[in-house]
Amino acid sequence: MANLNDVAKIAGVTPTTVSRVINMRGSLSQKTIDRVHAAMRELNYQPNAMARSLQGKKSQLIGLIFPSVAYPFYGEIIHAIESKLFARGYKAILCDSENDPVKERAYLSMLMANQVDGIITSSHNKEIHEYENDNLAIVAFDRYLADGIPIVSSDNLAGGKLATEYLYEQGCRKIAMVAGVSDTISPTENRRLGYQTMMTERHLTPLIHYLPRESDLNQKRQSIHQFLVEQQPDGIFCSDDLTAVIVQNLATTGHLDNLKVVGYDGTQVIQSFMPSLSTIVQPIDDLAELMVKILIQKIEDKQFTPQANYVLPVTLKK
Repeated sequence: MANLNDVAKIAGVTPTTVSRVINMRGSLSQKTIDRVHAAMRELNYQPNAMARSLQGKKSQLIGLIFPSVAYPFYGEIIHAIESKLFARGYKAILCDSENDPVKERAYLSMLMANQVDGIITSSHNKEIHEYENDNLAIVAFDRYLADGIPIVSSDNLAGGKLATEYLYEQGCRKIAMVAGVSDTISPTENRRLGYQTMMTERHLTPLIHYLPRESDLNQKRQSIHQFLVEQQPDGIFCSDDLTAVIVQNLATTGHLDNLKVVGYDGTQVIQSFMPSLSTIVQPIDDLAELMVKILIQKIEDKQFTPQANYVLPVTLKK
């Protein structure tokens, strides 16, 4: 197996220079960096992240824990986070927790055993006390995990208000909200609060239909169909775009031509395939940039004390 001296010999530099390239330390010419990387590729040399961490050096590894990579929104924000980490010299380890606390704890144990430098998470599971580890840099997306862990989110409250006000402006008066059940402390609950606030201001009665947390696509479709038949709303604000797509499709097949629908997230894939869907657009790239920036600052400066909450503005795409 190739070692650091072998890389140095092929690159025509000293072992110390190879170490500096690997650890991104000191001032080095791009030519030297390229020669070292070329030699590493030729020898298939892989720096030992565990050994580096035991020597007090960063592993350059970041854990990403998200509920599901199958949803377009999570897919897009994970892609943005990974790209920004890689540009800063970090590699990402992706963990799909699937709303399973046992699986999430197993992933956390694995990440800590591999001495990751930090974690970005959007965990949906309750009482995962491993996040209370003071020695690990952690940033949460849209979730409260523990005191001292900063939360980055879009302005969910403003998003709920924007969506509801837009439906009102379209002439809707029986405006409902369709949302998933959440038993965690999450800024996303402010979407519902924004909806209720605007309904009260317009002297309308809130009407919220909650979808079971563990329901599959067919169960969601049946639940929403029954709700539409029984309540016959003329406007619906959905807490995410996938739910909005279901509602819009049911409205089409059920000939509910006057039903207005607004989603939430605004991913590129949904906007491309459903351009007629009005939605609240989250600034995915800006959210990813902010999470990476805060995390790296926490890694590099142990004295850094982040804010409790960071909130970025949303926009309405009509």
